[in-house]
Amino acid sequence: MKTVLLIALALGCTASIAAAQGVKSKDVPSAVKTEFAMKYPAATKVTWEKEKGNYEANWGGKSGEDHSAVFTPAGSFVEIVNAIPVSELPKSIAPYIKEHYKAPITEAGKVTDAGGKLTYEAEVKGKDLVFDENGKFIKID
Repeated sequence: MKTVLLIALALGCTASIAAAQGVKSKDVPSAVKTEFAMKYPAATKVTWEKEKGNYEANWGGKSGEDHSAVFTPAGSFVEIVNAIPVSELPKSIAPYIKEHYKAPITEAGKVTDAGGKLTYEAEVKGKDLVFDENGKFIKID
């Protein structure tokens, strides 16, 4: 039983590491850092992650992750996620989650992509659920 538990724990840690990996600032492409600095000049105490081949800058708030901006390796802006209180999500999201997941929303974010399209993220059971601007479920990210 202990062996099975240790294997499951190791696999879970490996999956978490594969999903998002911390990156030192010196290892972030200069095009990414330049574009980030131009878009968010007031950002301080920035930490970097690499996720799905892109670079994510995190900054702000007590956790240091109130804002997350994503860029391609060439420096093209993909999206920004701004943390919001769960109460600021569209009203239809909470009932959807209650019906389908029966678990609390642990984090919420307002996402704006490069084209200005607005979506919302609600983290439930470690998964990011994505909803459109009206609160209609789109996908699990």
